[in-house]
Amino acid sequence: MLENRKQTILFFFFSILMIYAVRLLYLQVIDDKYRSLGSTNAIRRDVQIPLRGQIYDRNGKLLVANVEVYDMYVTPRKVQPLDTLTFCRLFGITRQYFDSTMRIAKEYSVNRASLFLRQLSKEDFAKVADAMVNFSGFHFEQSFFRTYPAHTMANALGYIGELSKKQYDEQGEAKYYRKGDYIGLTGLEKEYELDLRGQRGIRFTMVNVKGEDKGSYGNGEFDTLAVIGKNLYSTIDVEVQQLADSLFQNKVGGVVAIEPNTGEILTLGSYPTYDPNELSGRLFSTKFRELSLNPDKPLLNRVTNSFYRPGSTFKLVQSAVALELGVITPTTSFTGFPSPMACHGHSAYHTANLHNAIQNSCNPYFFNVFKKIIGNNDISSPFMSARDGLAVWHTMMEKFGFGVKLGIDLPGEKAGLLPSVERYDKVYGKNQWKFSNIYSLSIGEGELGVNVLKLANLCAALANHGYWVTPHLIKGVGKTKGGVKSDLVKVHKTDIDPGYFIPVVDGMYDVVEHGTGRVARIEGLEVCGKTGTSQNKKGGDHSLFIAFAPRVNPKIAIAVVVENGIWGARAAAPIASLLIEKYIKRDIKRKEYVQQIMNTSYRTMAGRAAAGSPEN
Repeated sequence: MLENRKQTILFFFFSILMIYAVRLLYLQVIDDKYRSLGSTNAIRRDVQIPLRGQIYDRNGKLLVANVEVYDMYVTPRKVQPLDTLTFCRLFGITRQYFDSTMRIAKEYSVNRASLFLRQLSKEDFAKVADAMVNFSGFHFEQSFFRTYPAHTMANALGYIGELSKKQYDEQGEAKYYRKGDYIGLTGLEKEYELDLRGQRGIRFTMVNVKGEDKGSYGNGEFDTLAVIGKNLYSTIDVEVQQLADSLFQNKVGGVVAIEPNTGEILTLGSYPTYDPNELSGRLFSTKFRELSLNPDKPLLNRVTNSFYRPGSTFKLVQSAVALELGVITPTTSFTGFPSPMACHGHSAYHTANLHNAIQNSCNPYFFNVFKKIIGNNDISSPFMSARDGLAVWHTMMEKFGFGVKLGIDLPGEKAGLLPSVERYDKVYGKNQWKFSNIYSLSIGEGELGVNVLKLANLCAALANHGYWVTPHLIKGVGKTKGGVKSDLVKVHKTDIDPGYFIPVVDGMYDVVEHGTGRVARIEGLEVCGKTGTSQNKKGGDHSLFIAFAPRVNPKIAIAVVVENGIWGARAAAPIASLLIEKYIKRDIKRKEYVQQIMNTSYRTMAGRAAAGSPEN
């Protein structure tokens, strides 16, 4: 019995062994595909790098393109003794570079190809191609670097750079990228990396013992073609964008313009900026170091990552919220006294209604409006009343996009600051704060923090009478329209009756026609706007202006912030006015005015007292 069991077990193991032996014979002897591909001495595997997708503006003008180049790779195990001096002279490199790069390649892997020399032009490649038969172990792969024909939008477009060790390690088992590969690091290049990069191809080539090319293996049966990356079609109007660049010379700040009914971003500029071509090509490391050390911080995207108090521009959303809550009507009036805030150009006993309060940016009026919002409940305690009122106010403000991320298709967007009950409980203690502790919020000061993008989005919501569409930069992926994520065209409702925006917009119209923003008037065009000044403890106050046009069926909503610009009508409003004129009329009649704004600098205004009395 025991002997029979032993024979059964032996038969089983010998059967398994026989199956493996037959399979191995088939793979190595009978199947030509596996036999040949396994011979590393006869087959070379070349990776084909696809061209990266290009980026266009809304009118089909090229923003980002490619220049074809060649990268040299080395496989240390295949390198034979060579004349190092001749090699270095041929490629214009030093012996130190050769030795250090070879050492790094060996540490990475002796059997796998590693980047040795990047970005030889077509002309340089042609000069050295014939000589490569003398240098086994080295081979070229076609590659590219990015070029930016419009020389604009550096922060939004972003840049590509070499894959970091961390990024390489985090790929997991299915590694697409190799050491030395390029990847989108910032901006649209990062956000749309999977679309832009395309798909690599592989080409198998027969080579002899000297490494000489003997033609395609298997007539290309096992090759895979590279797939070019998808093009991106942006919402940007490059002519308006370039005008913004010119107007922001010698200024610090940002501008965003949006098409209100679609959420498409027409202009997005952070200043000071740089030519995006500086971070393309072999000099990337040197240029990046220079830009990083620049005290003006040109690498910082101020549009999404710098925050300012919204100042008087915030009075517009306060008005809409107060009307919805029923604490005021368009005819409700308040007297300037008593109020801890001064009223510009009026006596302390001046009376204002909603329309002229917006037109003349009346601080005491909005102090009283906010007081009614906070106290609009049946709770007698001023502490509990403030908690209840602020909670309602906070929820309504979030629906305008304050204190939350808007969802723009750029990496790194921040939510900003919108004070909550929890924040004040932490600062003052629970039930230890009331309206008198937070009244500065009424005029857009205090603990508020918004970026330029949120201000433009607020203006789009006002232009649309109560809704906004997710602001986005790309409207087509791989084709002129479509292919974008559904979240990028999502409609967000403020849940405020559209009728309540009518008196607010009427006030904005008279801001430009007869009020604090008269400098933004454009002949033959109805512009609705609001000036603002953002308090700044470290220097001159910041200048803010938001506007949309035309008044009926708006085509553009815009926000401009000029740091140290003192007040809205002085620095920000002229820039916004010229950009609106350019977008809608496609030409600017005020040529001299353009030159005047271009030549005006606010970089030295920090800490300097300004003449006149700015509106808050």
